[in-house]
Amino acid sequence: MKIVLAEKVSPATLAILQKEPGWNCVTADKITDLHAELADADALIVRSAVQADAALLAAAPKLRIIGRAGVGVDNIDAAEATRRGIVVMNTPGANAVAVAEFTLGLMIAMCRDIPRANATMHAGKWDKKTLQGSELRGKTLGIVGCGRIGLEVARRANAFGMNVLGYDPFIAPVIARENSITLVPIDEIFSNSDFLSLHVGLTPQTEGLINKTSLAIMKKGVRIINCARGELIVDEALAEAVKSGHVAGAALDVFRHEPLHKSPTPSPYIGLDNVLLSPHIAGSTDEAQEAIGIQLANQVRDFLKLGVVQNAVNVASLSEEEYAELSPYIEMADRLGQLLGHATGTGTGNTSLGQVEGISLTYNGRLAQLKTDLLRNAAIAGILHGADGVNRINASAAAADRGIRIQEDKREHVPGGTGAALRLTIHWARKSSTGSDRGEWTGLATVLHGHSPRLLSYDGIDIEAELTGTLIVIRNHDVPGVIGRIGTLLGEAKLNIASFALGRRRLSANAAAVSGESQALAFIQLDKLDINAAVPRALEKAVADLRSVPAITSVRVVDLPPL
Repeated sequence: MKIVLAEKVSPATLAILQKEPGWNCVTADKITDLHAELADADALIVRSAVQADAALLAAAPKLRIIGRAGVGVDNIDAAEATRRGIVVMNTPGANAVAVAEFTLGLMIAMCRDIPRANATMHAGKWDKKTLQGSELRGKTLGIVGCGRIGLEVARRANAFGMNVLGYDPFIAPVIARENSITLVPIDEIFSNSDFLSLHVGLTPQTEGLINKTSLAIMKKGVRIINCARGELIVDEALAEAVKSGHVAGAALDVFRHEPLHKSPTPSPYIGLDNVLLSPHIAGSTDEAQEAIGIQLANQVRDFLKLGVVQNAVNVASLSEEEYAELSPYIEMADRLGQLLGHATGTGTGNTSLGQVEGISLTYNGRLAQLKTDLLRNAAIAGILHGADGVNRINASAAAADRGIRIQEDKREHVPGGTGAALRLTIHWARKSSTGSDRGEWTGLATVLHGHSPRLLSYDGIDIEAELTGTLIVIRNHDVPGVIGRIGTLLGEAKLNIASFALGRRRLSANAAAVSGESQALAFIQLDKLDINAAVPRALEKAVADLRSVPAITSVRVVDLPPL
């Protein structure tokens, strides 16, 4: 395993990764050509200077994960990473305390005018009469964004005796109550706050949140703190509100263009004495950087060793406990997808049996209560098994690129159903010289004993079969002698049967009157074969012989990974 640490990280970060046997950690001071170094790398760790753009990712064909030591991922092309099946992780919350403390420090600095007090003293002035300030106690703090940092700010504001209002559509009311936060609509945050602190990420909805309209709603004398993202504020509007006196002060640690001197236009805040500016240092403490490095190293290690996805920005994240519960079902979904993919030919690249138009997934029972993004991606990756570059990270994107519609449904309560099961359906279309045709393949599967992926039904026929190893899937007319003939032909080929599962579909009375028989299905698991080699001649001949049996309508061989 090769990990490239393209920027300087804390010694603790490196120590965690170097503990793993056989892992090669290449540090920034040893890199002369990053593109060349990434040619055989499994993981890349960056901070904010390295631009992980499409060109850089093109030089890293084996890359599986990019770890960002920090929160913002503007320097990483997440869309391109997703297309290439690369997980992008950041480290939110590791610097929460540092940012919260800095936020409170800025609030105190503004209401007590500490910067001016320091400047006048260094200038030899004793300007005590003009430096009378105000207290935080009894003031109203509005927090926009009550995530980890917002909650840490609230806890500290409570200690100062402040009245805390919060706006966050995704926070549970119980969490707000536990932290003495009164949740209100955002307009009430604007109109009632003496101090307004921003702690949200940048989205189309939050960009320019502080603008001429929202500033007009705010009470006169409000003070605004931004330690989140510079793009949240329309700078010209805030600068004008400060100049007019409507906003008593602002403290900004982040900016639309960083550093300020790289901005295409001069900052409108320069020269405004009641605007405090700092160079994006809210999270820059020794303790925070250490915590970020340790958190990121653990995330990268757990992904490379266990497949656990935490704090990913381009795929659903799971805690270690969530992953432990879901992992067997993720593997089951992949195998079920491979099984159905063989039916349509998608798994082998052969589309003669049908072109996939859509994929439907129904999560039953306990699965309906879990995070199912990776489960969905595993099923799609199984269906597209063998397609170039498709994996469990980019499977949904790969399906979208191919015009395949994805539909998902969750059913927590299924009468008479299993505790947790996935129903997977491939909707296909086929064109021929006689016209077009549509149909579907459906499978239902679960996990038994906590580790065994098990098929429960296939194409509407109830059948229980283990999803592992070399399987022969046979459809036949339900007439006497077929099972015996199958056993004889496989025995003659010296292929030992490990398990033999049977199921059948009873036809309606009308259909039975016409055909006189029902349809049967057999799943035959053979003893271990070398699935990495060509299909043995004995198996090839046995399949040909089985297909020649009049009662047998189809024979397929499906190779699934051993458990």
